[in-house]
Amino acid sequence: MSTITFTGGPVRIESAALPLILRFDNRLTPDEFITWAAENKAAIDAGLLKYGAILLKNIAIREVADFDQVIGGVAGPPMRYVDGFSPRTRLTSSTYTSTEYDADFPITMHNELSYSGKWPSRLYFCCITPCESGGETTLADCRKILDSFRPALLSELESRGVKYVRNLHAGGGAGPSWQQTYETHDKLEVENFCRENGIDFDWKPDEGIRLTQYRPAVITHPVSGERVWFNQVDQFHPSHLDPDIYEALRIMYDTEEDMPMYGAYGDGVEIGEESIREIRATVDANIVSNRWEQGDLLIVDNILVCHGRNPYKGNRKIVVAMS
Repeated sequence: MSTITFTGGPVRIESAALPLILRFDNRLTPDEFITWAAENKAAIDAGLLKYGAILLKNIAIREVADFDQVIGGVAGPPMRYVDGFSPRTRLTSSTYTSTEYDADFPITMHNELSYSGKWPSRLYFCCITPCESGGETTLADCRKILDSFRPALLSELESRGVKYVRNLHAGGGAGPSWQQTYETHDKLEVENFCRENGIDFDWKPDEGIRLTQYRPAVITHPVSGERVWFNQVDQFHPSHLDPDIYEALRIMYDTEEDMPMYGAYGDGVEIGEESIREIRATVDANIVSNRWEQGDLLIVDNILVCHGRNPYKGNRKIVVAMS
């Protein structure tokens, strides 16, 4: 790919890697950034295809309203986080909190909604409040992950695909409820969504629901045509959890398929814990970490790059929008 040139700002390229880091010499207001982004749309698109993510620094985004303004100007129609399993809060029509897992634990690598029938093409993360320490958003290039896999394991995953199982409670249990997941209390609305997106569903006597989805392990990027690792079966497999939590779940539930989340091969055969560990090790070997500064805006191609989060201390407020 030819050299990517950004104009206006002025703006400096601090790092030409994952992520591509651009810093404005003068702090831009949201309006000024929207204007700059419009003028550099082709360069941004090219940068995302080449590097997978772009980190923009020195923008005056101090609160959610500023972020909403920026997203409204650069992202197009926002995508709702419907069918998502991560605990998060919807702040505005387009903006959510980042995943609200305990600060003491890492969030393992994943492409947003890769298990679903619909996923965002781009993610927009912004730092409103950086934490005291840790809390980096981790990134990994899914093209490099694919190239790193042991051929026999990759062939097994490609040929058999993956199966995702979720058990969503009706308001009292581990993980999110189906009402939170689908942003509705209407069962018919949930059923229609499932039918439209190829999700098998089964209502339980306790008013919860079991969801089963079958997805490929590898897909092709719709623009670049590149093959990429695009699944999170290791994150669904309960063995990825803290050992004490995993053991507690094994005591609480009759089978692993009854747990809040479960992942297997697409034909239903269990993926052994050794293979799950190998998947995680292969993905993690490609991780780079991004340390947040207030006002940072990170744009991620959700198919080319997966993401996660390191543990942290102190207050941390990262917001996200999807398109």
